[in-house]
Amino acid sequence: MQLFTVLNVVAAVVNTAGVLLLTASLLQWFTPQLSVTLLCWILLLACLFILLAGQYRTLDRLSKWIMFSLTVATVAAVIIAAQQPVTVSPDFVPPSPWKLSALAFLVAMMGWMPVPIELSAINSLWLRSKQQLTQVTLRDGLFDFNLGYWVTAALALLFLALGAMVQFGSEQPIALASGQFATQFVAMYAATIGPWSEYLVGGVAFLCMFGTTLAVLDGYARTLRESFRILRRRTKTAEGKPRLNSSLRYWIIGQGLAGMAIILFFRGALGPMLTFAMILAFLTTPFFAWLNYSLARKKRLAPAMRLYAWLGLFYLAGFALVYAVWLLLTMK
Repeated sequence: MQLFTVLNVVAAVVNTAGVLLLTASLLQWFTPQLSVTLLCWILLLACLFILLAGQYRTLDRLSKWIMFSLTVATVAAVIIAAQQPVTVSPDFVPPSPWKLSALAFLVAMMGWMPVPIELSAINSLWLRSKQQLTQVTLRDGLFDFNLGYWVTAALALLFLALGAMVQFGSEQPIALASGQFATQFVAMYAATIGPWSEYLVGGVAFLCMFGTTLAVLDGYARTLRESFRILRRRTKTAEGKPRLNSSLRYWIIGQGLAGMAIILFFRGALGPMLTFAMILAFLTTPFFAWLNYSLARKKRLAPAMRLYAWLGLFYLAGFALVYAVWLLLTMK
């Protein structure tokens, strides 16, 4: 439990900073006169107001339609782009992915793909909270989780295909600055669907990430509160009574402020911040995976599922070890 708590604290703070900065970068496309750091503060205050006022349930329903709109727009963009000829610069030399120098990019990309592995714990707490409001079965919860997981995975593949057909082979480098990233992201859709879609796609993408920021703040805060509640229950006071559990709102506020501290440390630089967040997410994945498996194996699992779990653990641990060794060698 101590290992999960420590890793979860790190993941909560870093992932909060990552999604908050990415959301602010998309918002900066609409308000270029405001700095990304100021937009992060504005978004954090807006998220805290919504979560502390208890209006997350309404936004949760709305976010499903937002996600649906982004999916439709992405599918349409991929279909249209597939029907157009791919223009490649004559001087373009495709880089080989089979180099150790590409390892950092692969690890960073896999860190959040399709979702962080600790979502399993977050989803369990969300399901338990939902059961207090309405009648929800385990099958319903698993269906929602699996649907969201595979839709996110499909969207990742569609984004990859869209980038390969529109961005790959061009002389335009991928922008990692906050404002330039949002401009390039929206322009990729506009180049395929049409200029009329700029504000629509920009708005949908921002709302999608805004909902993600709310989910990260709410979800990780629940896991932190539950983790420390269990640890406090094990460590009783001198009177033999467990210490009182603090309110969820304090965890949300503390997590948000800690995330802002990370953003201020990186000075609002989107590229280094996201790279740091995604690499850290990947390196902690083997530990979260082992904790997940340790919990699941308490119940009887089919031999095929045990083999599948062990193969996944070896793959994640091996990949993380190779990257850690490569990172140490390149730092010398």
